[in-house]
Amino acid sequence: MSGSFPARLHVLLASEARVGVVIRRGPARAVCSILWNRDNDTFEVGQWLRGRIYELRCDLSPDGRHLIYFAMNGRWSSKHRGSWTAVSRAPWLTALAVFGKGDCWNGGGLFTANSRYWLNDGGSHFLIRNNDEVERDTEFRPAGNYGGECPGVYYPRLQRDGWVLKERMTAGLSSAFTVFEKNLPNGWILRKYAHSEVGAPPGKSCHWDEHELDPPERQLRIPHKKWEWADVDGETLVWAEDGCLKRASLGETATGEPKVLFDFNGMKFERRMAPY
Repeated sequence: MSGSFPARLHVLLASEARVGVVIRRGPARAVCSILWNRDNDTFEVGQWLRGRIYELRCDLSPDGRHLIYFAMNGRWSSKHRGSWTAVSRAPWLTALAVFGKGDCWNGGGLFTANSRYWLNDGGSHFLIRNNDEVERDTEFRPAGNYGGECPGVYYPRLQRDGWVLKERMTAGLSSAFTVFEKNLPNGWILRKYAHSEVGAPPGKSCHWDEHELDPPERQLRIPHKKWEWADVDGETLVWAEDGCLKRASLGETATGEPKVLFDFNGMKFERRMAPY
């Protein structure tokens, strides 16, 4: 494990290809992108970054070929001014197109087609490099208004990918959560509690998720507070817990025995060059 906490995981699933990208964080100033082949559950390391990738402001193109991400390394006098949004070839981080930012408001974006992306701009990006392989979509506007931080990209992405926003709750002046649901095979329901709060629990950022399963008979909700990411992949449930990615079948009355697909905890920073 990284330090006293397991590796933090978030996963982006391509909607039209059997691949995904795992964004693995830990320790705090090291993050890695990893390609997930969902047909055979194999994994290929992309690249590491000394800094932070804001995983909730990232997206994977429908065909799984391109990645958009927002990153910060705090080098405020560099050409990126300490933070930037980039579009790369998944799972690599080397930018095809890159926009400097200079702060941590907005940033990141969504794909509107396989090679077209919306930049979550907020007016403070500046172009450093462009590439004809990908094109900025200046006409698209995501539905809903969720602010200039992670929910402004994350909540539209969830709803695009089949999650239904059920309710938004506040708890005092510095804490809120939004409830999303997705229907699973055999009558199951997966529920996501997307938290936004100041003073998050140890090991969490200010935006973090927990999950809950509703079995088909709806008699007892099954909490999964340690699942930091979860979704459906075909006929199975997939989730991240304690630095591991897992999969289980969904029967008519119970889930199958969980299978650990990969344990990301033992990974160490290494310098890797993109093949382009």
